Amino acid sequence: MATTSSAYQESAIRVLKGLEPVRQRPGMYTRTDSPLHIIQEVIDNAADEALAGHGRRIAVTCHVDGSVSVADDGRGIPFGMHPQEGAPVLELVFTRLHAGGKFDKGGGGAYSFSGGLHGVGVSVTNALAKRLEVTSQRDKTVASMVFEQGEVTQPLATRPMGAGERKSGTTVRVWPEAKYFDSLTLPANELEHMLRSKAVLMPGVEVALTVEKTGQTQRWLYQGGLSDYLEQTLGGPLLFPMFEGQGHASAQHDSFAEGEGAAWCVAFTEDGPLVRESYVNLIPTPSGGTHDSGLREGLFQAVRGFIELHALLPKGVRLVPEDVFTRASYVLSAKVLDPQFQGQIKERLNSRDAVRLVGSMVRPALELWLNQHVEWGKRLAELVIRTAQARQRAGQKVEKRKSSGVAVLPGKLTDCESRDISENELFLVEGDSAGGSAKMGRDKSFQAVLPLRGKVLNTWEVDRDRLFANTEVHDIAVALGVDPHTAQDAPDLSGLRYGKVCILSDADVDGAHIQVLLLTLFFKHFPALIAQGHVYVARPPLFRVDAPARGKKPASKQYALDEGELHAMLDKLRKDGVRENAWSISRFKGLGEMSAEQLWDTTLNPDTRRLMPVQLGALDVAATSHTMTRLMGKGEAQARRELIELHGDAVDIDI
Repeated sequence: MATTSSAYQESAIRVLKGLEPVRQRPGMYTRTDSPLHIIQEVIDNAADEALAGHGRRIAVTCHVDGSVSVADDGRGIPFGMHPQEGAPVLELVFTRLHAGGKFDKGGGGAYSFSGGLHGVGVSVTNALAKRLEVTSQRDKTVASMVFEQGEVTQPLATRPMGAGERKSGTTVRVWPEAKYFDSLTLPANELEHMLRSKAVLMPGVEVALTVEKTGQTQRWLYQGGLSDYLEQTLGGPLLFPMFEGQGHASAQHDSFAEGEGAAWCVAFTEDGPLVRESYVNLIPTPSGGTHDSGLREGLFQAVRGFIELHALLPKGVRLVPEDVFTRASYVLSAKVLDPQFQGQIKERLNSRDAVRLVGSMVRPALELWLNQHVEWGKRLAELVIRTAQARQRAGQKVEKRKSSGVAVLPGKLTDCESRDISENELFLVEGDSAGGSAKMGRDKSFQAVLPLRGKVLNTWEVDRDRLFANTEVHDIAVALGVDPHTAQDAPDLSGLRYGKVCILSDADVDGAHIQVLLLTLFFKHFPALIAQGHVYVARPPLFRVDAPARGKKPASKQYALDEGELHAMLDKLRKDGVRENAWSISRFKGLGEMSAEQLWDTTLNPDTRRLMPVQLGALDVAATSHTMTRLMGKGEAQARRELIELHGDAVDIDI
């Protein structure tokens, strides 16, 4: 029977009031790696004033004491008493969640277009600040308030505006509270990029950043708009001049509100890094969203229409949107009356209508542009067709074994129940016996097992068209749901069935060899899986130590990856007072020796396992390819001999 202290009663229900929910769970409302996002909320408010046509200057200052101030010359936040709430509006804005002037869209609202939908912006800033000071100037009056830990410490004070003071505007100074953030240091590059982008998206508005510690001030004032910004950011040669345009709905539009639409600039390059930036009502959306999808759809439909009109498509070539988008860099600025974002930090737009809104503006503008500049259109068509042909060539290989037109999953694959690749894991396990233990020990809801027999084929010099002649490679590719490709391809990963592909082999030399063979396969023929962080190497232990009880510590089983960890473990036991050799040491000859329970505890359990992500590290693809050729190439025996002679003494051989 439950005791009184643990009983579930009415008094156990707690109601969080005011800003307390933010302080309890700050990660639900903002990024906690640094205070940048809570400062951005203040900057966004200043930008919304400029977007609404009421301000021409935004000044950000990073003070020596760690505080940041943001000043604008907008209308100033109202500070009179709220008619319903009976409190100063200035206080409500900074102390109440879901209070603001951005809910009343259109129809005489203070902001027709703004990024502030959730109404928690500066109140979150205040909640996570040690101190916040705000000054509002309007109606020939200067009003100020001071907050500490989100609470009012200096109530509203007003005074007549003095001679020489600006007529209107808002200044907010914030001291972020250290306990809510990993670091109080603002990432300088991100802050500068954000401020520069505000200036780009609002031609004629000056944005300034002053750092008191260095005494430096940067100013951005753009008149040229998106094309100047994109050209400076790309810095490389273009295939042809940029496609720049804008489109906004009129008052008579059937589907969208007056003023909704987008401005964009798109550039195509043959190679080099891409620049892709999108914004909604000046709010950056680094994770993209439905407005990006609208740009993609509009580009694809217009380019496909141009290619069909001029009969440029070779027989047998089929275009998909990614063929057009693969070499496209862009800056997109959308205006949406009622934006719906994913989460409070607004990194992705979810508004469904934004696809149709942006697509309907981009497509006719690009169709007109292409037909006015036919030579540029044909150059773009050549690039798109080459991309499509390369994509289709990647699919021309020894076909997967199919039944009724559908690739058949290998019979030895023990699949998981979930279809969510963000959690699904596939373990490529050395040997049938180990595969059996893994199948019994796994969590079947999200872990799948594919046992591999013997050594996998060395695929470094195997032509891609012949890969599926090998049964093991065929089964791996079918289980993954991804076709082989090269680093230069733009592979379709939409069919990927597992978010993590984990190589699980014995902790001995043979296991290491199998790891190398599988890593060769992924690096050579599935590089996108490595580049996007899907490939991992599981680290099963080589030793088990059965330690006796010592003091209050009960007897335990401990696992060591290698001899180094084993020696460290034994030293720890000695320090704990365990007499010499009172423990027993077992060496696993292979995964097959482990029981299902041991394999779960050491290698499969996400809470206790060691799983190493496979990355290129400091080497680039070319350097890694050169090294792999020396290690795995058939005609590279002399190169391998040189490597052994050079580095052989550093290797601890396990015989």
